[in-house]
Amino acid sequence: MQRTGQCLCGAVTYTAKGLRDELSACHCGMCRRWAGGAFLAISTEGVAWQGEDNIQTIQSSDWAERGFCKKCGSGLFYRVTAPGKFHGVTSLAFGTLDDQSGLSLTKEWFIDRKPEAYTFAGEHHTVTEAEVLAMFGGEGS
Repeated sequence: MQRTGQCLCGAVTYTAKGLRDELSACHCGMCRRWAGGAFLAISTEGVAWQGEDNIQTIQSSDWAERGFCKKCGSGLFYRVTAPGKFHGVTSLAFGTLDDQSGLSLTKEWFIDRKPEAYTFAGEHHTVTEAEVLAMFGGEGS
């Protein structure tokens, strides 16, 4: 599946390829601060950016970075930087997609860090903080 998207101000646009119809939610402390709640994202096999000079990245953990628009501050992506089988995996912020139809929430990361204030409907594969740290060998959020 291929989709397009952009930041709030339109300074950064993209075409993403290899998207699955699976949406994930991350409840770690960094994602909640970054997104103002759970970070909803969809993984992609590749992204062609336009306005790439407007993208700023920040190394947010030992294993990943986050990208955002320098002009409007919109969060654009989360990308694994650690060596290994996940290196380069990029998850696009769901809210930046032009067409958000046909996607289903399938996975929740850091489920044991999810605040009591909200719950997503339905059954999803869940991953705990300990399981994520075992995957990446990092520190907690």
